Amino acid sequence: MSEKRVGIVGIFVNDTEKFKQINDILFEYSHLIKGRLGLPFKNHNLRVISLVFEGTTDELGSFTGKIGQFKGVEVKTLLSKEVKYD
Repeated sequence: MSEKRVGIVGIFVNDTEKFKQINDILFEYSHLIKGRLGLPFKNHNLRVISLVFEGTTDELGSFTGKIGQFKGVEVKTLLSKEVKYD
């Protein structure tokens, strides 16, 4: 079994019509999201979402793959070194 890692996920939503679908995916993975910050940039038709995520690399890959499938959406991740659990 893969060990859990802590990651930071940055999402740029340039097509705000996709925002509801993205929120649905965020809800689906909400048990792995430890923190969330969303900022609208209405003058630029852009929303920025930053997440703190805790899960396996497979879970993170599944999540970011679903988010990244939308045209007009960019997603990037930064992972910590492996987290050891007692």
